[in-house]
Amino acid sequence: MSDQNRPASEPLRLVDVQQAVTAELDRIAPVIDDLGARFADAGHELALVGGPVRDAMLGRRSNDLDFATSARPEVTERILRGWGDAWWDMGRSFGTIGCRKGDWVVEVTTYRSETYDPDSRKPDVDYGDTLAGDLGRRDFSVNAMAVRVPGREIEDPFGGVVDLAHQVLRTPGRPEDSFSDDPLRMMRAARFAAQLGFSVDPDVVRAMTEMAERLSIVSAERIRDELVKLIMAPHPRLGLTLLVDTGLADIVLPELPALKLERDEHHRHKDVYEHSLTVLEQAIEQEEARFGGKPDFVSRFAALMHDVGKPKTRRFLDDGTVTFHHHDVVGAKITRKRMQALRFSGDETDAVCKLVELHLRFHGYGTGEWTDSAVRRYVRDAGDELVRLHVLTRADCTTRNKRKADRLRRTYDDLEARIERLSEEEELAAIRPDLNGNQVMKILGIKPGPEVGEAYRFLLDLRLDEGPKSPDEAKAALLAWWAERSEGRPPAG
Repeated sequence: MSDQNRPASEPLRLVDVQQAVTAELDRIAPVIDDLGARFADAGHELALVGGPVRDAMLGRRSNDLDFATSARPEVTERILRGWGDAWWDMGRSFGTIGCRKGDWVVEVTTYRSETYDPDSRKPDVDYGDTLAGDLGRRDFSVNAMAVRVPGREIEDPFGGVVDLAHQVLRTPGRPEDSFSDDPLRMMRAARFAAQLGFSVDPDVVRAMTEMAERLSIVSAERIRDELVKLIMAPHPRLGLTLLVDTGLADIVLPELPALKLERDEHHRHKDVYEHSLTVLEQAIEQEEARFGGKPDFVSRFAALMHDVGKPKTRRFLDDGTVTFHHHDVVGAKITRKRMQALRFSGDETDAVCKLVELHLRFHGYGTGEWTDSAVRRYVRDAGDELVRLHVLTRADCTTRNKRKADRLRRTYDDLEARIERLSEEEELAAIRPDLNGNQVMKILGIKPGPEVGEAYRFLLDLRLDEGPKSPDEAKAALLAWWAERSEGRPPAG
């Protein structure tokens, strides 16, 4: 049974591990046998290491292969240049040389260790001499296994196979030493829990909690990359919960634990923290229908962050109720600040923040009272994020009241149907005024300037309010607006 089909709680059998490894090594034989022989002929060791070995034991397949070698980077480069179709050395400072051979992507790294200076954001790289030493410096025992090639001897000095069978994450040595060497490994513990559905050894959790502040020396970009992998994993709740429980989230995503003490007046059975995790999971459930089953970071992260404005906007009223007025707008600003701090791209930041700001818009729809004009504005404001807004809005319903949930679902079904109908009739996705800028200038006899922009905005509002018009109708409306404007009266529309 492949890992994708096996329940996370079901233990692995040793016989299944052995069969999975044998099958995968046979599949990748054209790479490991040939490349292993080339390194051996050059007098050096080569071993398949880390994730590819772990995934082979889980029945997963990948054409991205990582190797460790006794050869120094210049020797590795020479061997790969004579074997691969293309090569690269962006990781040379870490001892890594990469290449592509047909459909295979290969990276070979010199035996090494990574240690952090207490005040440095970047690890120092020291080359090692043995495979066992290299494995001992890796993050977790399930990633500290290797297969020597071309002989295919399995090296498992730290019990990775046993931990894999028990679905637990442990460090090869003391977790305090591992996390001191590379604090980012604490984030990786949460990421692998989310990716594999594994539990984390209590000693590892304890060390993460005690050493959480150590993560502050790691660069924002490295933290961001781990966070993205966690969010995109099959079980992000596991990883996020671990970050919050250990205090790591206070450093990397403080907005998340801040939700834990806030009660949501719409979801009294759970706090906003639990609600947000549930919304994330419900957004993931829609990926098959909306995105062809592919994980979508923007919709997932927007689901997680959509209520982060609530702590700052919470107000207690005299009648005992609680309000969170404008938490959508405040939340969008908080989200932007966090994503900028983590060095996300401008496009990703804009997309997530737009969704956070718009996530309440549907609740003004009532039972379908919106005019066609309001529906057009909903589509215009969502822009390229309309599908993701559909995902977030539907995911945001976490009520246990089946009747209420069914009513909200039917109401949003109605809104989507109206959007589809209007889109077919009016091309809503590319909605524009019925006259362009050149036509406006010709009709009004004006030159480029602010007045053209005013006229354009009038025509756009007219288009949204009343739908498409013929050129003659649009011209008449524009001239009437211009006449009122010229007379100093507030223009119509």
